[in-house]
Amino acid sequence: MLNSGIDAPNKGSLVRVSEACDADLHAGNLTGWQQEYDQTSRGGFYGRIVELPFDGLQVFCEHTSQALQQKCVVWPDSVWLGIPLADQEESRINGLTINPNNIMCRPGDCDFQLSTPSDYDLYGLVVDKSTLTDMALIHGVELNWKELAEHGRLGVPDKILEEVRFLLARLLLVENKESPSRLQHDIVMMALLEVLKVETPQPATTQSYKHRKKVVDCARQFLDHHLDEPVTVTQLCKITNVSRRTLQYSFDSILGISPIQYLRISRLNGVRRSLVQAQHGQAVSDIAAQWGFWHLSQFAKDYKQLFGERPSQTLEWRSQSKTLSSF
Repeated sequence: MLNSGIDAPNKGSLVRVSEACDADLHAGNLTGWQQEYDQTSRGGFYGRIVELPFDGLQVFCEHTSQALQQKCVVWPDSVWLGIPLADQEESRINGLTINPNNIMCRPGDCDFQLSTPSDYDLYGLVVDKSTLTDMALIHGVELNWKELAEHGRLGVPDKILEEVRFLLARLLLVENKESPSRLQHDIVMMALLEVLKVETPQPATTQSYKHRKKVVDCARQFLDHHLDEPVTVTQLCKITNVSRRTLQYSFDSILGISPIQYLRISRLNGVRRSLVQAQHGQAVSDIAAQWGFWHLSQFAKDYKQLFGERPSQTLEWRSQSKTLSSF
């Protein structure tokens, strides 16, 4: 579980743009969130966030070039809406597939997981509950807090989604040099209320979803506590008390990858995270061993295949960036 000791971002003055060539560094660029990203597709990563903070409201657009498994928490006493851009490959929230007319929704201070494809773009709106409640009261909109808290997937009419996407695209133009105004704030809030007036919950349609989600959650929790061990699929079957076939189906349907892929990718991402955070003098071989990689030639090959660079290159560019930042 991520540490949720995070606060809402302060009001900004201009559109803020941040870029990163590492998935986890990119995850840390979104103000007021605590996130951990694991890259699951092969190649170099590029991420970009265009963000505009208001009082009690955050608006952003996020681009990620590679497929990811994301663990996310937003600041307490807030509500997040995630609106994928149109015509993209499907994503998942907590194992639920996001269809073209769906948006994502989670309350603040609550862990959730996203599975996103390569070349993915997402609009995000985070609003303080008090701000949303006050605005809803003024305009006579009744909010169903139970739906917003319980269902990660909401259905919204295509026309409303198209209008909201257009509004957010205009608002987040990098060329926009004006400070966030009260008018802009109220326009976004009105669009948010329009979405919440017409949303319909889209819960899981099969009875087996909860069981499959429980199997995956149990396996991931076990892995989180045995990161330095070469865990096998057989072990995961025993821990989750299911057959290999059920384990495979659970992972494929909830995360979009197999258990074997998840085992390998999670450990490789763990090594990369350690390399990025390494202290001066730490060696690649020592860090790899901490994550249970003993065959260094195979490890180096797998690492380069996933991230598009050698482990020593990751260690080198992070060391150089830390040196430069100290001047």
